[in-house]
Parts: sequence; structure tokens; C-alpha cells
Amino acid sequence: MIDNLKKILNEDQDPKAIEKITSKLENLLMSNEEVGYIAVQKKPAVTILPDSIVVTNKRIILCKPKNLGLSMEFVDYDWDDIAASFVKEGILGADFTFTTKSELTHTVDYLPKNQARKLYTYAKEQLDLLKNGAPVTAAYAPEPTVEEPVVAVEAVEEPAVEEVTDFAEIMPATTYTSYEEPKAAAASTERKLSELSQDELFEKLQNYKKLLDNGLILQGEYDNLKKEILSYM
Repeated sequence: MIDNLKKILNEDQDPKAIEKITSKLENLLMSNEEVGYIAVQKKPAVTILPDSIVVTNKRIILCKPKNLGLSMEFVDYDWDDIAASFVKEGILGADFTFTTKSELTHTVDYLPKNQARKLYTYAKEQLDLLKNGAPVTAAYAPEPTVEEPVVAVEAVEEPAVEEVTDFAEIMPATTYTSYEEPKAAAASTERKLSELSQDELFEKLQNYKKLLDNGLILQGEYDNLKKEILSYM
């Protein structure tokens, strides 16, 4: 791995610190994961156990020495979880900050300015790839598209419909009762209403109501007949 990192190392990085970090990363890197850049703290005083930040083509890894350098804590975030990254330069160095989509903020301070710039540039490139679409590589190759088989569908001929020209052939013979019949019947019986008893008048009123309910007379006709009958009750 050291041979691959020589092209990204510069005079501001401590080779011993880089070697220690990369030896720890050997068993942490996933398949098809490549280290893009490593930045190491350089505090104004003597930096015995510097923090460092590693960026790969898949994630950001924070490396913090623990137990007097005997162990190291790794905290990583996938690029999909990164919302933005920032660099703030000061007199004694630069701060590299990134925020996550869950609103967490992490900062590594006292980085050499050129390391912080390269770190920011690499992070910017990875975020742009995610936003605009990463090139197809072995790590990100999509699954091959499987074309669905084309199923031939036989055309089904619709049965021919014979045109009917004589509507009398399909019109059922129906005997219609003329609406004038109840009117005529009512007219013939109106002269005899005075001769009917109360029960007969009530029964006649019920018959007219049935005619109305069956749609054989109109509401207005029923109201007139009802008014006429009630005048004799």
C-alpha cells in the first residue's frame, strides 16, 4: 500500500505516521476500496499522537490513537451519508470539517494547509460523483439488464355482428297501457263520487295512490283526484 501512496504523499506528512495508519487500515479496507488521500495533524507543539483523516473512494475514516498509541479508534462515514465538507485556514494550519445528513459535524484541526486543500478537493470530487453519477467501475457496476421474453399473442377475431335493419324484429311485443285510460276511468266515475260511501271513497283514493306509485298517473293528476275525493268525504 505504501507504494500506492507515494504519489499522494508530500513533504509535510510524516512517513512513520502514514506507515502506522496504513498498517492499521490493511484489514479495514473493503474490496475495491482504494485510499485517495491521508492528512495528519501537525500541532504547533510537538505532536506525539496525531489524529489523522483518511479518504477513500467509498468513505471518510477518522483515525484517533488511544492508549498511548497502542491502539487506534476508527470512525467512518460513507460518502452517501456526507452532506458537505469545508476547509477553514488559519495562521497555524487549517481545519477540515464535514457534516453528515443526520446533522453531525466533525472537525480535524491543525492540518497543514496543503493537506487540508487536497483533502477538500478529493472530498469535493467524491460528492460530485455521487451527485452527478459515478462512472461505472467494478465496485459500482449495475446488474445486467435482463430483457423480458416477448410473448406472441394470437389475434382473436371478434364475431361478426349482423346489422339490424328491421327494428321490428328485435322489439318485443309489449302492451302499453295508455295514460288516458285512468283519466277516462276517473272522468266516468267522477259523476258517481257522490253516490259512494266513505269506505268506497277511501278505497278509490288508495287505488289512485297505487296508480301514482306505479307511474301510471302523474303527481298533478293524483293531487286533483285526491282533492275531488276528499271533497265528498
